[in-house]
Amino acid sequence: MDLIKIAIIFGGCSEEHSISVKSAQEVAKSLDPGKYQPFYIGITRDGVWNLCDRPDADWENGNCHSAILSPDRSIHGLLILEQGQYKTIHLDMVFPVLHGKLGEDGAMQGLLELSGIPYVGCDIQSSALCMDKSMAYIVARNAGIATPDFRTITANEDIDAEQLAYPLFVKPARSGSSFGVSKVCCKEELHCALETAKQYDTKILIEEAIIGSEVGCAVLGNDNDLIVGEVDQICLSHGFFRIHQEKKPENGSENSTVVVPADISAEARFRVQETAKVVYHAMGCRGLARVDLFLREDGHVILNEVNTLPGMTSYSRYPRMMAADDLSLAEVIDRIVALTMKG
Repeated sequence: MDLIKIAIIFGGCSEEHSISVKSAQEVAKSLDPGKYQPFYIGITRDGVWNLCDRPDADWENGNCHSAILSPDRSIHGLLILEQGQYKTIHLDMVFPVLHGKLGEDGAMQGLLELSGIPYVGCDIQSSALCMDKSMAYIVARNAGIATPDFRTITANEDIDAEQLAYPLFVKPARSGSSFGVSKVCCKEELHCALETAKQYDTKILIEEAIIGSEVGCAVLGNDNDLIVGEVDQICLSHGFFRIHQEKKPENGSENSTVVVPADISAEARFRVQETAKVVYHAMGCRGLARVDLFLREDGHVILNEVNTLPGMTSYSRYPRMMAADDLSLAEVIDRIVALTMKG
């Protein structure tokens, strides 16, 4: 049986570069060498593409060659520069282990569509939709899913702080891992929060603070054939969930604990999982996604956000939820690959 030639693309230009590298390291550990021939493509923070040996922490200082994912469908793979000459490597598929802008927002998916190479995860439209929280809220509402009350403003737009209800959250509309997010408890804090969000996006989301438990669902599959992992729950001591911004997230968080399975009733668990499936379908997701939700005390479920390429790090929520449902990361990858190759 021929090995599946799979390119693992990681790194990237977004603020989530380092998270992507850690995700790729876990994926690399979980790839079965009896099934896959991996090609690791690292993208530097400046956007330089290189074929490297492994996605190690210092991969840029290792044995690297300039690499380009060709949009030419006749090549169906990589162009590698060695000793002044390009050679081609045919690929069976691509796993873009990328988070945030230019990786999770439809940009990389567009390049992959041009190349004609099958790729893991959501397509251009659903990737772009889920990346923009305000647009995702609109689609979710049309599908009958509750969302926080919200409004969007541009980076240069003025807003009357007196007209807002506090507490609230200020977020970049198109960013991830809580980068640029602030909880605002009074009008005096609003200006600083807006300035922080503007560092990451020109479109700013202002939304109500939902009182309830933060829960999540790992979803795997296409169409109506979906697997939903165990529901998890974020327990906070203070502030909000931002583990990826902490210095050593592998050693735990300073303000949060993720509990899997969530400490909720069986009825609430079912309601959360069914809501996640509706959201997944409404957004047009395929392959995999993590659907983050709020569960209020009255049982109502409210959308938080959808991550179309969720973290795969050692401390990430998606693989932990799947593991709690007896699916290892290696098994998850096998299933994702099978879905991708099936088309």
